[in-house]
Amino acid sequence: MPVDHYENFPVASILLPGRLRPAVEAIYAFARSADDLADEGDATPEQRLAALSAYEAELARIDAGADSTDAMFARLAEVMRRHELPIKPFYELLSAFKQDVLVSRYQTYDGLLDYCSRSANPVGYLMLHLYGAADEENVRDSDAICTALQLINFLQDVAIDLQKERIYIPLEDLSRYAISPAALDHPSARPRWRSMMKFEVERARALMLSGAPLALRLKGRIGFELRMVVQGGLHILDAIEAAEYDVFLHRPKLGKRDWLRIFWAAARMKKQMRLIYGLA
Repeated sequence: MPVDHYENFPVASILLPGRLRPAVEAIYAFARSADDLADEGDATPEQRLAALSAYEAELARIDAGADSTDAMFARLAEVMRRHELPIKPFYELLSAFKQDVLVSRYQTYDGLLDYCSRSANPVGYLMLHLYGAADEENVRDSDAICTALQLINFLQDVAIDLQKERIYIPLEDLSRYAISPAALDHPSARPRWRSMMKFEVERARALMLSGAPLALRLKGRIGFELRMVVQGGLHILDAIEAAEYDVFLHRPKLGKRDWLRIFWAAARMKKQMRLIYGLA
């Protein structure tokens, strides 16, 4: 599908079965446009919150079985009816986007995980529903993968977020490594920054690997798509390490050669996870 924003991970890729492509595109359109309401343009916080509340009102109309005059929500309503998708994940996404308007710092890792549980995990949950695979074990692993992807995105985008006066590194971690939030990119902080980022990268990698068995359990296209996603996230972490954690000067970005390596890693993932990480 056409994507206006740079994406490191597949969106409605050719690996998706044709019958699910319209559903994934409808979910993506909702999430991407709502995220833009929270982040893009010159709107005031009040205007952003009002726009997101209007999205909530449209969801309420869908939940009540009422028709929408908005083409995007009409399409979303049809997808939700056809695939019997739960509405709660859409509300959770909006709550996270509203939080983006109001919160620019996270004191603790647990607080950041709570945000990720609403900003990232609902998408994986919806995908599992589309494939009829939303059992407890799969949802648990999907949550781990989605949260890890969100954390990896934060790590690669530190410089971009800082320009927006946002910091997604937990303040408790900055404090532990004696790094001032006001001087993240100051040369004097680089040795401590590298030590802290090494910790952040290892934690994100461990979380990703904890959910990786899902990509091996799911069969067919969705399984290979998910293996690509997992390997893409791990590849970004490797790139951050290769840049000696200097994401201010070297923001990792996946190119054609990277995707070839990711494809090969995904094809070999079952053997790799069994031999290296001890996963089934």
